Amino acid sequence: MAILAVTAVAVSLLGCLESGEDKAVSKITTLNVGYQPSTHQVAEMVAMEKGWWLEDLKPFGIEEIKEFEFPSGPPEMLAMRAGELDIAYVGAAPPIAAIDQGLDAKIVAAAQTQGSDLVLRPDIGYEGPESLQGLTIATFPPGSIQDTVFKRWLKDNGLDPDKDLRIVPMGPGEAVTAILAQQVDGVFLPHPAPSTVELQGRGISVASSGEMWPGHGCCCLVVSGKLMRDHPDMVDQIIETHIKATEYINEHPDEAADVFSKRTQLDLDVVKYSIDTWDGAWVADPELIVPSALEYAKVNYDLGYTRKILTKEDLFDTSFYEQATH
Repeated sequence: MAILAVTAVAVSLLGCLESGEDKAVSKITTLNVGYQPSTHQVAEMVAMEKGWWLEDLKPFGIEEIKEFEFPSGPPEMLAMRAGELDIAYVGAAPPIAAIDQGLDAKIVAAAQTQGSDLVLRPDIGYEGPESLQGLTIATFPPGSIQDTVFKRWLKDNGLDPDKDLRIVPMGPGEAVTAILAQQVDGVFLPHPAPSTVELQGRGISVASSGEMWPGHGCCCLVVSGKLMRDHPDMVDQIIETHIKATEYINEHPDEAADVFSKRTQLDLDVVKYSIDTWDGAWVADPELIVPSALEYAKVNYDLGYTRKILTKEDLFDTSFYEQATH
């Protein structure tokens, strides 16, 4: 009788523990999403404006979607490391340094490729990369896509990024303001910022990121390790929603421009001009950006941003995309 009583209590306690664990795992009602005010990440905005995030994730217990805007990728990854984001739309380079520093997350889908321009003041005669010697160029902070692509391009053309010119880290708004005020000689920024400068007559696009690094991957979708482990079905749906938004903006670029314009208060004509003239493409398949990301990992190691060269296994989990598309 005593043994049976002890066994019954043990089973009861185990049941309570299991129930508590299940409750802890399933208790997520708010999804925190990070993004940047760039047309590179307009899929996130379209999914939000269409109500797809909440509609598609409600069956998984999500009652609220909270968005957090960041000027560039490095501070966005700091927020994710602090546990403030569940998913993040971000360039494929910033997660590399963050994962190297302990971020528990993986790239699960692509968002877009190429799509940044080097814009110089009209009075600067550009005749190739060597023309940049002695100039001051504003771009995103160290570890960002723009920083990584720009510095590799400079090195490929025999220039020392630390000695031959001055590179100053800025967010998009700050950098645009700086070139409009002639405080810098040029900017290397993601769209639509280059179009804003060009259409105001304060700069000329002299090189696209696709010229600097043909076919390079740019933005991606990063998901926290906790969400992947605790809610894999939800992650599948997040990717399905992302794919739906990506396909929609490719089929309806004018509507995507309208959504972006309303969300950012940027003139619609500027946004449409940007989409018409950029060299970017909206994509979702993570395999399309794996080669670039692995190159970014090498460049970031060479620049001293990471302690080792990260591998595909360190950076990616493509199984969710495969599950969502099969």
